[in-house]
Amino acid sequence: MSDATFTFRVDEGLKAEFANAAKIRDRTGAQLLRDFMRSYVEQQEEAQQYDAWLENKVEQSRASADAGKLIPAADVEARFAARRAATRARMAASE
Repeated sequence: MSDATFTFRVDEGLKAEFANAAKIRDRTGAQLLRDFMRSYVEQQEEAQQYDAWLENKVEQSRASADAGKLIPAADVEARFAARRAATRARMAASE
């Protein structure tokens, strides 16, 4: 892997504080910046994977609805009302 130089401007006070904070952790500013960059790239990749997963789930749901595979709202409400009642009963029993 070849190295490349990354140059940017930053306030002198921030640079000094960052260098001191890095030194306290026995790291250089460059090491920390590389870590931050790797972390940011990883976060963006995870966000893209999640977005793709979510888009797929939404598309599956739309296809299911288009095919008529729907549950009436009253049935859903009755099911979750029963679950809420069971949860409240368990909570009351444990008090």
